[in-house]
Amino acid sequence: MTVPTGRRERKKAATRQKIADTALRLFLERGYDAVGIRDVAAEADVAVTTLFSHFASKEALVFEQDEDFEQRLAQAVTGRAPHEPLIPALRREIQALVRHCTADSAAPIWRMIDASPALREYEESMRLRHAESLATAIAADRDLSQTTTACRTIARFVIDAYSLAREAADPDTAVDEIFRMIEAAWEVAHPSGSSVGTAGP
Repeated sequence: MTVPTGRRERKKAATRQKIADTALRLFLERGYDAVGIRDVAAEADVAVTTLFSHFASKEALVFEQDEDFEQRLAQAVTGRAPHEPLIPALRREIQALVRHCTADSAAPIWRMIDASPALREYEESMRLRHAESLATAIAADRDLSQTTTACRTIARFVIDAYSLAREAADPDTAVDEIFRMIEAAWEVAHPSGSSVGTAGP
């Protein structure tokens, strides 16, 4: 997560994290459906309005790193070194995200998400938003010279790679396998003669 610089920003970030940590603890202890927004606010010792100033919905409390993940994916495109191929840069970021989300500590959270239709629906909408954000970042890179359709397609593939690998028995191997296919799709879409690099480990 990006570290805020000013005192006010640090205090705001600390409050947000306290709310998210409190919500997750309550959800895991009592069950997601059994805990209300007012329960979380009371336990975190904040007003309900304060909670909503940080999180737009109850579902968002579970995915508190949503914006950070979205920014990281865009940064994998915009922050890569000059002439660095796109697909390996995206592969590294997805690998890091998958490892974060498949750590032993994350298992109870994903069980909770899988058991809740509301959370599954929220995750799906979040993934679509991440894909659109990633597609926009790819399209804005003049060196890549891609059609809107190609950018959106590759972005969807990359976001789906995260979901598929997270659910696989061997996530690292799954990332390698999926990104070989993404690399092949990118080579088909990319203008002839341009260097795209490889997505191997």
